[in-house]
This record gives sequence, C-alpha cells and structure tokens, in this order.
Amino acid sequence: MNITASLLGQALAFAILIWFMVKFIWPPLMDAIEDRQKKIAEGLAAADKGSKSLDEAKVAAIGIIKEAHSQANKIVEQAHRRETEMIDEAKATAVVQGQRLLGDAKQEVALESNRAREQLRKEVATLAVSGASKLLGREIDAKAHADLLDKLALEIERG
Repeated sequence: MNITASLLGQALAFAILIWFMVKFIWPPLMDAIEDRQKKIAEGLAAADKGSKSLDEAKVAAIGIIKEAHSQANKIVEQAHRRETEMIDEAKATAVVQGQRLLGDAKQEVALESNRAREQLRKEVATLAVSGASKLLGREIDAKAHADLLDKLALEIERG
C-alpha cells in the first residue's frame, strides 16, 4: 500500500471523527458542563446567602438576648421597688396598729385607774363613816347622809 493513500485515509477518518464529535458529542457535553457551572454558581450564591442569613440571625439573636436581659433587669427592679413599697406599707400599718394598741392600752389604764379611784373612794367613805360613827359614838346612816358622803368623797378625791 501506498503511504500517501494511507495518510490520506487516516486524515479523512480523523476529519470525520472530528466532525462527528463536534456535531453530536460536543454540544451535549458543553450543555452538561454549563449546567454544572450554573449549579455550582447557584450553590455558592446560596451558601453566601445562608452565611449572610446566619450572620443576621446571630445579630438578631444577640439583640433579642440583650432585650430579654433588659426586660429581666426591669422586672427585677420593679420587684425590688414593690418589695420596698410592701415593707414601707407594713411598717406604716404596724405603726398605726401600734398607736391604736397604745391608745387602747392607755384607755384601759385610765378605766382601771378610774375604777380603782371609785373603789378607793367607796372604801374611804366607808372608813370615814365608820370613823365618824366611832367619834360620835352612834351609828350614822350612810343612806341618810349620802349627800354629805359624796361631798366628802369629792374633797378626798381632790386631795
């Protein structure tokens, strides 16, 4: 065989192979590569978007946590204020009740003092009548001389 014809046959076969590959194999292969590049680009864009969203979520979470701490501090402060108010109210109530009890006790002491004076006055009047009857040597009727005894009791009470 002739080397030229062999080279020409190989060149023709190679040209047909190139034409077949360019016509039928190359376009689907390029489409697949372009689709893959688009998917990779979309994945990278989604990853960037997710990263940004994560950063925004972290910032939002930090803001929410700060707000929650602020609200918790306000609630604690309000609780302390309410506690102080309740203590002050309890103190005021205790003072008022103490004053009332003191007033009641003073009233009770005054009543007991008056009862004791009255009892003492009756005993002094009885002793005075008894002493006067011994001095006069006869019985004095306490009912008959009630007016005199009342005057005597008043003078004894005055001092």
